Amino acid sequence: MGLFGISNLPLPALSPPPLAKFTHYKPPPKPSSTAAVAASTTTPDDKILRQVLCNGVSILLSCGLLLSSPPLSFSIANAFDLPSLVQSSIPASDASSIRNCREDEERQEDSGLVTNEGIVEEAWEVVYDSFLDTTNRHRWSPETWLQKKFDVLGMSYQTRSKAHAVIRRMLASLGDPYTRFLTPEEFSKMARYDMTGIGINLREIPDDSGGVKLKVLGILLDGPAHTAGVRQGDELLSVNGVDIRGKSAFEASSLLQGPGETFVDITVKHGNCGPVQALEVQRQSVAKTPVFYRLEQSENGTTSVGYVHLKEFNALARKDLVIAIKRLEDTGAQYFVLDLRDNLGGLVQAGIEIAKLFLNKGETVTYTVGRDPEYVKNIVAEVPPLVSAPVIVFVNKNTASASEIVATALHDNCRAVLVGERTYGKGLIQSVFELHDGSGVVVTVGKYVTPNHMDINGNGVEPDFRSLPSWDEVMNNLSKCHKPPEG
Repeated sequence: MGLFGISNLPLPALSPPPLAKFTHYKPPPKPSSTAAVAASTTTPDDKILRQVLCNGVSILLSCGLLLSSPPLSFSIANAFDLPSLVQSSIPASDASSIRNCREDEERQEDSGLVTNEGIVEEAWEVVYDSFLDTTNRHRWSPETWLQKKFDVLGMSYQTRSKAHAVIRRMLASLGDPYTRFLTPEEFSKMARYDMTGIGINLREIPDDSGGVKLKVLGILLDGPAHTAGVRQGDELLSVNGVDIRGKSAFEASSLLQGPGETFVDITVKHGNCGPVQALEVQRQSVAKTPVFYRLEQSENGTTSVGYVHLKEFNALARKDLVIAIKRLEDTGAQYFVLDLRDNLGGLVQAGIEIAKLFLNKGETVTYTVGRDPEYVKNIVAEVPPLVSAPVIVFVNKNTASASEIVATALHDNCRAVLVGERTYGKGLIQSVFELHDGSGVVVTVGKYVTPNHMDINGNGVEPDFRSLPSWDEVMNNLSKCHKPPEG
């Protein structure tokens, strides 16, 4: 038996997947001078879980599951025929929509003209713009990568398979085990991963007003949403009467989730130019609750402790954890134990949202670091905490990715002590970029840093205690803790 009479959990054989996101790559102006090289070497990163294997949808996501939904890809968009109602006349008053529709048509026409050499150059540019070398070998630099461009683009490639083989070799030369090539089939499968319960993946797309809108970029053919009339490229407007414009893909996915076989009412706009339609969609069982909880008593029987075991970070994790905490508080819990042993991660955004439940407004959950300024962020709690009671967090060598983000957020902000073993040490962010032939590249673009500015990746986190401390020891430890400055 282990801590609090809890049996030690079996150790999984898997290693945690990387944190990932999906992006459709739009090539920037090609670098043509040493000035361009110098500009690209300046730092910074965090896109979330906008693109993910990990948006977590759980396999990739813990992979990190920061996973935001996959991007609109030409190959994916063309894989599904829009219903006739999508092709109805375009409102003449909506000039912006007309422009968007024409741009979509032009992009689709252009996608058929891509050359083998163009695909290779696209992959090269993704790395040049976004890759973060997190290895100790430092094989990569803008200068060496420019030389690589001259080497690989000085030749012609007669077949698409040869172009893909060149991309694989080019990425392998980086020495990063997580940066890799995806065939069109592999990319398509990843893009259709479902974390909503109705067979769609959502992605946040910037709108003309500076906000974001949610587009269906990944749909399960003959899944619940597709059967109800949702199509690739549709914009999600509301869920059960709640306007979701401006909300994140994670928030909308949580609203869509529910018990299998129940119904959810959604409103969608078909494409950029089609009509708005209200649909009733029957949910399917996708995610299972990862939260298990019970009320424990201390050895002397004077203290009630709420024990919560969180197995993974999926779309239900935050919602079910809130329910568990409230029920435990209602039954008298004075302290909490959060068991993250053998939790390899999952949806990173779920981990971030769970950490916020324990932090004061303005306290840092994590920092993200990368070369691209988009991947440089200080992620903070925006509202007061749900839980103010002291917390013990159980960790072991298989506590990884999103679990390490939660553990360090609570620890560094003096909200919890860590008990157990050094954690796994997985803190990289991968983005998934789609190329114009429907293939893709997964590229390491950033990493997570704790509120105390410690690099998780490759290091792990050392616990405060190897065995279960008394609550007096916990309180003494927390009283001596120094919080990092806010912001």
